[in-house]
Amino acid sequence: MASAALAPVTVEYEVAHDENFRQVVTRGTAIATRELAHSVHPEVRGLEPDRWYFYRFRAGSAISPVGRTRTALPIGQPTARMRFAFASCQSWSSGYFTAHEHLSAEDLDLVVHLGDYIYEKTFVRGREGMVLEPSLRDEAVDLAGYRLLYAQSKAERPLQAAHAAFPWLVTMDDHEVDNNWAGGSPGVGLDIWAIPPLFRRRRAAAFQAMYEHQPMRLAQLPAGPSMRLHRRYAFGDLAEITMLDTRQFRNDQVCGDGGLVADCAERFATDRTILGAQQRDWLIDGLAHSPARWQILGNQVAMGQADYDVGPGVAVGTDSWDGYVADRNTVLGAAADRGVDNLVVITGDRHQNCAANLRRDYADAESPVVASEFIGTSITTGRDGADMNETGRTLLAANPDLKFFNAQRGYVRVELDHGVWRSDFRVVPYVRKPGAPIATRASFVVEDGVPGVTEAWRPDEPIDRASGVGAGQAAPPTSGR
Repeated sequence: MASAALAPVTVEYEVAHDENFRQVVTRGTAIATRELAHSVHPEVRGLEPDRWYFYRFRAGSAISPVGRTRTALPIGQPTARMRFAFASCQSWSSGYFTAHEHLSAEDLDLVVHLGDYIYEKTFVRGREGMVLEPSLRDEAVDLAGYRLLYAQSKAERPLQAAHAAFPWLVTMDDHEVDNNWAGGSPGVGLDIWAIPPLFRRRRAAAFQAMYEHQPMRLAQLPAGPSMRLHRRYAFGDLAEITMLDTRQFRNDQVCGDGGLVADCAERFATDRTILGAQQRDWLIDGLAHSPARWQILGNQVAMGQADYDVGPGVAVGTDSWDGYVADRNTVLGAAADRGVDNLVVITGDRHQNCAANLRRDYADAESPVVASEFIGTSITTGRDGADMNETGRTLLAANPDLKFFNAQRGYVRVELDHGVWRSDFRVVPYVRKPGAPIATRASFVVEDGVPGVTEAWRPDEPIDRASGVGAGQAAPPTSGR
């Protein structure tokens, strides 16, 4: 006879128009099993488009806290406005998840998480008063280890609040598995887990733990060391979000393990890929045929060139798209050739806030700007950070297409309508201790049909209280639902 801890559990769920569940619109059950850590992933059908719903779960006498989600309009249907936030890189040991507390209070339709939701090991210790349990001191390499890391992060009340407030779209970067892993190759380190069969086992464990702990559909259920993470989400005729996977199908990093290189001809090789041929063709085809006004790429590592040499040379890292130049040129060139006017890339990984123009080919000084990229900083990774640092000064001096840099912690809030995209860089002054306030450090806009970013206002400028922006600068979208 199976013990209660190992037996399947019937979980009931309710979806309602109101948070008191007086207007329940559907009920159902799902079976939680030991094999998936007693998690459930019900896919509820028949809900009305473009409205908020509340949900909860019941198992025996236990009732979950209430969560809230929102449905989108069908593809092609008129949609006036959309608001979302994107975030990444939340090392538990580096600081408190205060940014999520503020994010949960925003007026948003959804949250996009771009990876490094957990870290496979403790790289730094930044939390004041941090006590690390013995079971969490070693690097995760198996299913039990990865499950513990998700449980550690999910125990944080600010993160719980953010999940309960909005629907989330999630993907992974490297630290959900191993630092700088690429396809079938592990990242840094020469231990037994670098042996290919053992790394595949490790990858399968990491993928399963991710599926168990994230709001993912059955289509994302892993098959061993494989998981379908590239997918599309339509929001009426206004936007389509394409979530990319820049880890599973990439070639291994060249000229080292992703560090800075000044002379690396291999990164231009035409057979090198960060997406894999199948995903790249799927992406380009989707961009060309989507009826949405804004094409949004949910992307893990920086797409635009990041030159760290302020002189005539070029020094770049090879873990980002700079190490896979042919794929970058193919994607951006195809978008331009096929008339994708409003391509915006949202990116994590860098622990920096950046706004930049994207060029079709960085080797050609006359190459046109064809898209925009907004890089969001970390929730905690890098500890408190700084408004400006030596890295920022170097990047701004060496990259004329980079229009903004900031290295504090936080997230990016986005509002868009059919005329304007607006990104607000929301930052907290510290994360080593809880309770930090939130502020908008800067805002940038992209205008319909005009690729590239434009600064909307700076916080030290006088603010027009009627519009909330600096005098003489672009106003945010104003149309409502």
